[in-house]
Amino acid sequence: MNEWRADVSLRLRGVQPPSPPLPPSPPPLGGRGLGGWGGGGQCAGAPRRCACAGWLRTGRPGGLALLFGADMGTPQKDVIIKSDAPNTLFLEKHADYIVSYGSKKDDYEYCMSEYLRMSGVYWGLTVMDLMGQLHRMNKEEILSFIKSCQHESGGISASIGHDPHLLYTLSAVQILTLYDSLHVIDVDKVVEYVQSLQKEDGSFAGDIWGEIDTRFSFCAAATLALLGKLDVINMEKAVEFVLSCMNFDGGFGCRPGSESHAGQIYCCTGFLAITGQLHQVNSDLLGWWLCERQLPSGGLNGRPEKLPDVCYSWWVLASLKIIGRLHWIDREKLCCFILACQDEETGGFADRPGDMVDPFHTLFGIAGLSLLGEEQVKPVNPVFCMPEEVLRRINVQPELVS
Repeated sequence: MNEWRADVSLRLRGVQPPSPPLPPSPPPLGGRGLGGWGGGGQCAGAPRRCACAGWLRTGRPGGLALLFGADMGTPQKDVIIKSDAPNTLFLEKHADYIVSYGSKKDDYEYCMSEYLRMSGVYWGLTVMDLMGQLHRMNKEEILSFIKSCQHESGGISASIGHDPHLLYTLSAVQILTLYDSLHVIDVDKVVEYVQSLQKEDGSFAGDIWGEIDTRFSFCAAATLALLGKLDVINMEKAVEFVLSCMNFDGGFGCRPGSESHAGQIYCCTGFLAITGQLHQVNSDLLGWWLCERQLPSGGLNGRPEKLPDVCYSWWVLASLKIIGRLHWIDREKLCCFILACQDEETGGFADRPGDMVDPFHTLFGIAGLSLLGEEQVKPVNPVFCMPEEVLRRINVQPELVS
């Protein structure tokens, strides 16, 4: 506690305290609490039963559990992986689920997701491509939809009649890159739109209303990188802003001084990978924070004291891959957690075992398995969350730590 107070005192006076000692090598398996670290299996190849299936702890109704860390006796939120949970990958059912979801345009669930439709199309198309099923999607309908969503400003909206936003502009550019169809939109106007959202401090607003977030720094850089136009923004100031959001624990928040969060870390490490600035990240310190997101169930959470969620199988894993620390988590247990979140009847992935499936978690479940080495899924790029073959085709290869 005294060391912590001394650290805070130094920082308040503007003095950078000495860095804590860091591990020279990956943490050993089982060396921390109940979850362990280290290298389990690759979860690749033919379907098989996961070794950790059926590992139970005293829990609460609904599959949630309150576990206690072995080292300090502190409560820890987690889920129960039941003995009858799915333990093989149902690729055909997942493809059927995505195709069916896009065709039921009168369903309540589909109508209620209109406000993020463009990203929904990106999630569905990307996971279908990763599963080798892109041909089953209605390409012409999708391209027509995107064209109808571009505004005079150059920005692209979530759906027809909605306001443009950087989030949906990136999703649209990713979709068009998958289809090699950037000619559908006015690319020069998109570049002008992205450029117009950069502020004097280097940050980016998401739209004309001015919200600032490191997510938007990533969206801007990713969009321009896919279009080959990174040189139109003030890169020095953009990098400076993102680095100002780095915290003492090695992580990143949405703005300077904000709490570290796995989603923001993905955005910031992805931004730094695109801009060639990963050398400014303390990979060991950040790697520790990220691998401590793994819980005894094998799942990953986004920040301390939160439940695991399949989407963090992407945000955390992709960040670890970018900084060269993917081997610091237990792959076998994480693979089991992801597979347990499938719906064996309808297809699709949920956030946690037993919950409702959706396209968002379906993409990030499959993409997470790809990063874990699942051979039935195409290799995914950890920065852009797109098939590696697509990035090679357009000659975009962001920097990664080896």
